[in-house]
Amino acid sequence: MSTTSTPTEHDLVSVVIPIYNVEATLDACLRSVEAQTHRELEIICVNDGPTDGSAAIAREHAARDARYVVVEKPNEGYGASCNRGIALARGAWVAIVEPDDTVEPGWVAGLLACAARYGGTAGVDVVKAPYWRVFPGADGGAPVRVACPYQGRVQPAAQPFPVGDGIELMLHHPAIWSALYRRGFLVEKDVRFLEIPGAGWADNPFLVETLCRTDRIAYTDEPGYCYHERDLDEAESFTARSPRVPLERWNDMMDAAERAGVDDRRVLEALALRGVNYALITASAVGEDAPEVRGLLESSMGRLDAGLVLKSSLVSPAGKRLFARVRGLKLPRSGKLSYYARLGREAVYRVRSGGLSFALETLRRRRRGGRV
Repeated sequence: MSTTSTPTEHDLVSVVIPIYNVEATLDACLRSVEAQTHRELEIICVNDGPTDGSAAIAREHAARDARYVVVEKPNEGYGASCNRGIALARGAWVAIVEPDDTVEPGWVAGLLACAARYGGTAGVDVVKAPYWRVFPGADGGAPVRVACPYQGRVQPAAQPFPVGDGIELMLHHPAIWSALYRRGFLVEKDVRFLEIPGAGWADNPFLVETLCRTDRIAYTDEPGYCYHERDLDEAESFTARSPRVPLERWNDMMDAAERAGVDDRRVLEALALRGVNYALITASAVGEDAPEVRGLLESSMGRLDAGLVLKSSLVSPAGKRLFARVRGLKLPRSGKLSYYARLGREAVYRVRSGGLSFALETLRRRRRGGRV
């Protein structure tokens, strides 16, 4: 699609930042947004009833920069805060930045340039990009940056594309913030976050709501979002405290996929992988026979096509064993070879992108069903 004369690179972008008790990181986050080389920004800070100094920090930044819109509201959770910000947005595009992350100066400009290559708002609904995973340095040293798990792997035959043609976007962390969304698309499709207490993994169904309801996704392989990670076992520790949440959000993903009429086997297999992995996390945290999750495990695994799961090269042997036990099925003897071949390819990729020690930790957690 020719885009020799498009105004996309000058479009107004609304950056939504949901804020709750993040005074230690918020200043750095806001400074990184203010420093964008693309200056046409609307920075919407949604103060979700914080009890620390976060709201004051947002107001201080707004007093110095007219591009800010600051919203004060009672605590309702991440999803409700994002919805409020999107509802107020005036930009052609909407971005979401989490207040404990930062963005590189050219982040918005790079995403807009990608959109412009494929028709801008006339041709693209979602622009996706990889991101940096930023870890604290050892013994107080410099932070360590590692490429996200899909950088270099999203290779659609043509752009824009449906998500099945870039299925790596569905196989890893939802990373809903490493993107731009056409505001009109969100409005036309009534795409909203679930409004649930706290964070509650609301990013999971939003991933499906955005990527599965359009065939106009554009992708650039240049990262600019810096996702600051502090706990590799965050998913497992969260599940130990709230064991029903991962599978409840996965069921919301499946509901969204059904509403979108998803029938692409690649997408269904990606959703199955996430469901089995979340079942593994849940079983590891509280046990698969725990009264509070047993029924949820059974109903969740009952939504999946047994042939798809048991023949998949994506689902681990541990995941297939759990799936078969919960469903009362006989586990096929074959199928491990393709999984371990894929695991080997994954190991090579992780060593190249993050080094040997990180690759080994990643593979250890993948065998347990973690979200790395």
